[in-house]
Amino acid sequence: MIRQRSLKTVVRAVGVGVHSGQKVELTLRPAPPDTGVVFRRIDLPEPVDIPVTAFAVCDTRMASTISAGGDPQAPKVQTIEHLMSACAGLGIDNLRVDLTAEEVPILDGSAATFVFLLQSAGIALQDAPKRFLRVKRAVEIREGEGGTLKWARLEPYHGYRLSFEIDFNHPAVDATGRRVEFDFAEGQYKRDIARARTFGFTKDVETMRARGLGLGGSMDNVIVVDDYRVLNSDGLRYDDEFVKHKILDAIGDLHIAGRPLLARYSAFRSGHALNNRLLRRLLADEGAFEIVAFEDEARAPRGFAELAPAW
Repeated sequence: MIRQRSLKTVVRAVGVGVHSGQKVELTLRPAPPDTGVVFRRIDLPEPVDIPVTAFAVCDTRMASTISAGGDPQAPKVQTIEHLMSACAGLGIDNLRVDLTAEEVPILDGSAATFVFLLQSAGIALQDAPKRFLRVKRAVEIREGEGGTLKWARLEPYHGYRLSFEIDFNHPAVDATGRRVEFDFAEGQYKRDIARARTFGFTKDVETMRARGLGLGGSMDNVIVVDDYRVLNSDGLRYDDEFVKHKILDAIGDLHIAGRPLLARYSAFRSGHALNNRLLRRLLADEGAFEIVAFEDEARAPRGFAELAPAW
């Protein structure tokens, strides 16, 4: 049987929110089978639990933000996608996340530190079958046309494969890989994807900050690009780090479904908003998916039964 996974013990980290600029303490705790990922705002007079679901997403401006019941006026948690991506990469099903502020800390701008924290706590196999969301027929979201076209698609696949193409029309970005494909059966998430950092353009900084976004961003946690080049003195971690970060984000956005996917995901210029619309369209069509478990590990897609190696 492929079993659900949680943590063996508690682990903590302190950082700042990339958009809010607020200092925040993050505590990751084990959770019982079938809990899913639940964020808890412990800074509020009455702590509020916010379970992760596709319908809890209430804002997708520059990040995936969830709130209780998806109500934009309710307590919320911003920028959950990098932690959710790390959970998907390590196969974590059940987790409680305590926060002392509204936003998950950005840490180094990638998912690598979250992977390190989760593996430091230890991954526990639980006495309950892991339940996958298997896509049975294709669903797609398209937006715009011509130079504004963007799209995202899920279709049946015995495993989990993602491909993403970016198009920023920018010399520094275009000089790197614009398309990447990653298959969970063939690649290693920790090695191939997790270290890719978020990125931003100097020309957008004033507009973002006027909207209350990017207040905690710096070259310690963001790849900063001017009109021509990458400004970070240490350069890029991957030759194709820009598009790999978009795959990292997509893995996190799709893990918000609440169960690991069995599907092929492909996208062109997609983002948090389109990814969430794609999930909602899938879940709204009961004939497009089913929930499955694998009593016999040999019948599961390759790579899903093994625990990721420790650091």
